Amino acid sequence: PGTQLFGVGSAVRRARDSLLSRERSREDLKIGIAGFYDRSSKLWEDVWGEHMHHGYYIPENRTDHQQAQIDLIDEVLKWAELPETGDEEGAPKTMVDVGCGIGGSSRHISRKYGCAANGITLSPYQANRGNELAKDQGLSDKCSFQVADALDQPFDDNSFDLVWSLESGEHMPDKEKFVNELFRVAAPGGRIIIVTWVHRDLEPGTSLTKKEEKMLRKINRAYYLPRWCSTDDYIKLLEKNGAKNIKRDDWSYVIAPFWKAVIRSSLNLKSIFGLLRSGFSTQRGAYAMFLMLRGFNMGLIKFGMITCTKPEE
Repeated sequence: PGTQLFGVGSAVRRARDSLLSRERSREDLKIGIAGFYDRSSKLWEDVWGEHMHHGYYIPENRTDHQQAQIDLIDEVLKWAELPETGDEEGAPKTMVDVGCGIGGSSRHISRKYGCAANGITLSPYQANRGNELAKDQGLSDKCSFQVADALDQPFDDNSFDLVWSLESGEHMPDKEKFVNELFRVAAPGGRIIIVTWVHRDLEPGTSLTKKEEKMLRKINRAYYLPRWCSTDDYIKLLEKNGAKNIKRDDWSYVIAPFWKAVIRSSLNLKSIFGLLRSGFSTQRGAYAMFLMLRGFNMGLIKFGMITCTKPEE
């Protein structure tokens, strides 16, 4: 009976916290992120394929959505001034994909450059699925995926020519430790790329409005996110680490059509049945897509592009 009462009390607490859009603790975030992606990744792959990120919508009316996701990877690499092929000077020989999903970016970049790729995720399902797909695609000798914390990575210092974080930074509860870890595992002269959701930059002495804060809190509950930061905040952390060749941009306009496409795709019978089977947290995540779209439209949410190099020793 005591155990049952504890279970009921825990459920009531979660429901109350959800209704009030309360922030989660770091440990709750880790558990929640792993569970969320364990439950939702198969549905996403069934509908959208192996790439769990935005697409590149230039022109904005394109409808080849999975190719748009692949194009986003290539366009980000081009924007960060990496070469087109593995034969060219500056092509990475090793990379880490921090927050790798089921490994779509890692496998694509490994094929593009012939490099070895390591991916880390909090989700056991994603790590296992990433390794399955690497084997299916003949890349198991090049690509490997494991469960690990991006804030405490299981790699030696100075390990990777390319440190890649595509839409994972928003999950990090300690942005400073996150950036410090990216720098630690990067090789001297290595390229660091962070592509992440951020809130708008703030003028000195200003803050987000109450309405903006309320919207972000709702999104945080749905997607297991901590407090947001801005691109400016990231730049300050990069500078603190002595980053060279810092470059930034806002690609909100490039990916804006993506959310509408995802919402449309969720309205077919296959997606609806999958959503019904996937549980409450995935259903809440689907609802939050509308909040993300609204946040983009009101100029609150930005698609931040940030890159730099680690200083040579």
